[in-house]
Amino acid sequence: MNGNSDFPYEINEVEPEELAELQKTFNLAFTDGYVRVGPKGYFVRSGYRKEAAKIYNMSLRPDDIWVVTFPKSGTTWVQELVWMVANDFDYVKSSSIPLVDRFPFLEMSTIVNSDKAQAKMKELCGGNKKHMEIAEMLTKSVSLAEQLPSPRFIKTHLPLTLLPPSLLDTTKVVYVARDARDVAVSYFHHYKLMTFMGYYGDFKDYWASFVKGDVEDCPYFEHVKEFWEQRQHPNLLFLFYEDLLKDLPAGVRRVAQFLGKHPSEAQVTALSEYLTFDNFKKNKSVNFEVFKELGWSDKNMSFMRKGKAGDWRDYFDAEMAAQAQQWIDDNLRGTDLCFPEHDPK
Repeated sequence: MNGNSDFPYEINEVEPEELAELQKTFNLAFTDGYVRVGPKGYFVRSGYRKEAAKIYNMSLRPDDIWVVTFPKSGTTWVQELVWMVANDFDYVKSSSIPLVDRFPFLEMSTIVNSDKAQAKMKELCGGNKKHMEIAEMLTKSVSLAEQLPSPRFIKTHLPLTLLPPSLLDTTKVVYVARDARDVAVSYFHHYKLMTFMGYYGDFKDYWASFVKGDVEDCPYFEHVKEFWEQRQHPNLLFLFYEDLLKDLPAGVRRVAQFLGKHPSEAQVTALSEYLTFDNFKKNKSVNFEVFKELGWSDKNMSFMRKGKAGDWRDYFDAEMAAQAQQWIDDNLRGTDLCFPEHDPK
């Protein structure tokens, strides 16, 4: 598909040979496959075709607040942080309304809008009317986001070039970046967790796919660098996951300043405690329990896993670590992008 006046980028099917190779480790039964988008070849589900122009031309509002990340970069954590600060620390409302309703995932419909996906959803719902209604709603995520009352809170994993061109000039955007190796480990477990992703390879296979760009929303570094290049824009707050782990109160203050809020130190302290990993993992409002209810995720696994930096060292052998460092160096060469050092312990 060539770009047109509604959407400027080409959308190309992943070659059959490459798809067949992927199917050795990725269970693609829940989708119609993958496509690559634009000159950077962003790897997304084929259902993106139906939503590309709608997302790109989406109407924006000055009071929108978006959280954008490459997947598994601390997205849910930062969504809750941003929502709480923007809503004056309303713990009652936060606990009573799931995060997925307060801060919806824009492109969810691209995952579940194909005929195969919808057939699989019906199978997993097993005739449960409530579950079917939830599943049906997820197929309309873009339309529902457009209809949200202001102020809207929107989460997306799409790169900047695939989002509305006036995004940064119109809305507030918080972007979070995380060490690519930790992202890959966390994303691997996410693929294992979500039954509709159905990954059945090992981590070494997964890492090879990640580096090659055959994992959703890759290439990773292009995603990060697009936002890094805009980090001085007054409507963009660029955060590193590792910095938040090291000093969460400082992160809360940065978000508050960005959003024009003036919390007391007591409020900052209380929110930081609320957002500690142990507390966050127990918080049913943010743990996507609905996916377990729908049969979409493994009931024996948790959406929140470890919430730490440097976990990749437990998964990379010496050869993989050296290869990963070379890959990182190659991708950062010529940029001033530098990820924070973190304590390997």
